[in-house]
Amino acid sequence: MPCEVMAACVQSCCAKSAMIKSLAFDATRSLIHGTGLCQLMVDLSLVDEVWCRIQEEARAVAEEEPLLHKLYDDLVLSHETLESALSANLASKLAVPALLSTSVLRDIFSTVLGNDSEIRRAIRVDLHAARDRDPACDKMVHCFLYYKGFMALQVHRVAHRLWIEGRRSVALLLQSRVSEVFAVDIHPGARIGAGVLLDHATGLVIGETAVVGDDVSFLHGVTLGGTGKEIGDRHPKIGDGVLIGAGTQVLGNVRIGEGAKIGAGSVVLKPVPPRTTAVGNPARLIGGNEKPARLGSRAGLTMDHTSWSACTT
Repeated sequence: MPCEVMAACVQSCCAKSAMIKSLAFDATRSLIHGTGLCQLMVDLSLVDEVWCRIQEEARAVAEEEPLLHKLYDDLVLSHETLESALSANLASKLAVPALLSTSVLRDIFSTVLGNDSEIRRAIRVDLHAARDRDPACDKMVHCFLYYKGFMALQVHRVAHRLWIEGRRSVALLLQSRVSEVFAVDIHPGARIGAGVLLDHATGLVIGETAVVGDDVSFLHGVTLGGTGKEIGDRHPKIGDGVLIGAGTQVLGNVRIGEGAKIGAGSVVLKPVPPRTTAVGNPARLIGGNEKPARLGSRAGLTMDHTSWSACTT
């Protein structure tokens, strides 16, 4: 179902999404939602709530600021799917005149996104992460169009897929262009989960064998690097829900436990237990190694950079 047809009803229907989601559907069933409100048969497998929300926000911005009407029309409203819009936007930013055309890049992005449902899911979870965790992000469409951390991460997802498929020259090309354009350098071999926020993102470096879990939040100037010329598995492993503050360096094949917090400017050379806070150079655990103060919530979700303990257990 084209999003244009749904747009008028999504504003009201998605506002009632809690009710929709509470109902069980299978692939062959549909729902008539609201007599007189939305006389449409809605197959939930075709409803892309995130994309419809982005389009509705784009329409609102275009109406509020006519100078931006063509921009939002070209980048959002003229596309039928989120993947089409994202592919075109990324391609236009990374193209090199006379050397690397927009159309070639768009085809690369479109092909990978069209064939990888896990990336498509991760894109949407990343958008929710930015909207929920970044107080500066009041519209999802702004993240989609303007946030270089979000864009760099999506290019990495495509590059990683190419890397594991053996198309390493193309993957490294994408890494290089992202580094040049967005000042974010993520090796295509790195594995990154969903719901990841790269807040500001400038100066972020992630090495080849790094692994990043779900719901992780990074600030700018973070390095997940090695400690020298060692080969093999040599980069950090970041658990789910971790918060890594600005200017932090995590070096070597060390594990940062689930829900932990790394304070801004820290240099981490040793493992950090789950739901604890590490600060300083070299980093030390708040409360000491024997009985570190415990965080009550995953720091990557709360985005609390200042308090070092929500509870002590």
